Amino acid sequence: MTRRAFITLLGGAAAAWPLAARAQQTAMPVIGVLGATSTDTDYLRAFRQGLKDTGYVEGENVAIEYRWAEDQYDRLPALAADLVRRRVAVIATVHGPAVTLAAKAATTTIPIVFTIAEDPVRLGLVASLARPGGNVTGINFVTGELAVKRLELLRELLPRAARVAVLVNPANFTQTETTLRDLEPAARAIGSQIQVFKADTNREIDAAFATFARERPDALFVSSSAYLTSRRVQLTQLAARHAIPATYPGRQYVEVGGLMSYGSNLADGWRQLGLHTGRVLKGAKPAELPVVQSTKFELVINAQTARMLSLTVPASLLARADEVIE
Repeated sequence: MTRRAFITLLGGAAAAWPLAARAQQTAMPVIGVLGATSTDTDYLRAFRQGLKDTGYVEGENVAIEYRWAEDQYDRLPALAADLVRRRVAVIATVHGPAVTLAAKAATTTIPIVFTIAEDPVRLGLVASLARPGGNVTGINFVTGELAVKRLELLRELLPRAARVAVLVNPANFTQTETTLRDLEPAARAIGSQIQVFKADTNREIDAAFATFARERPDALFVSSSAYLTSRRVQLTQLAARHAIPATYPGRQYVEVGGLMSYGSNLADGWRQLGLHTGRVLKGAKPAELPVVQSTKFELVINAQTARMLSLTVPASLLARADEVIE
């Protein structure tokens, strides 16, 4: 081979390298993550761990496109449609049924893996838990069904709590409806009265607590909601400022000063979401991939907050707690 021919061959090969690299990058599967609000890095870390457990590492052999509606639910259809246009391999939905319903409306072919706290069969997302039957499957938290248990634990902590304020997010309509449907008869059964307050903005949260300051309810019950969780620092600080004992749906509230929580372990649920998403990437069909029901529940109590509120936590409650934060 002549020197000129060798240089020409070398130059052609060098020019081809970027093309090959781009082709390899294009072949990398892309996951679309769709959510109603921006989410905690701890949960995303758990999601990536689940993916890793199935052999997928972001940036190495899988890419992830994130789309957050920033609490503007009317943006969800457009964000879901954008992921469909980008031809992602699978869409992982978080933060409630509205997100999954928006994704389901946008595509009947791209696999969708959800995390929701309500019955996916009743919502029409799947035909059954064992055999979803369409392009949708996922992880089912039972946070909504735990509302009654949370009320009972609150009453155990505060036996004389007759008036309980319930804070809900009206934008999350189906979950709010389920929570109130379960809470109202349960409250009557134990001799308590609930008063419902709605908030889906910072101003409405402040307004609700201004009402609490005037009317002095015996306790506060914060409903499960992605938006309310994103405002947990504001909520727990206001509860402390107004000296209102409160119960919350997850440990993330108690970790920033909330009094008590009982609910699913969300980090574990996000890890399971990553596992399920990885299984779909490996070829599992959503129609045949059973919905996983998250059954890891935990009771967490902040002892320091209890002391600040001059509350004595019953020994029976402390003994059942999965963690007591000092």
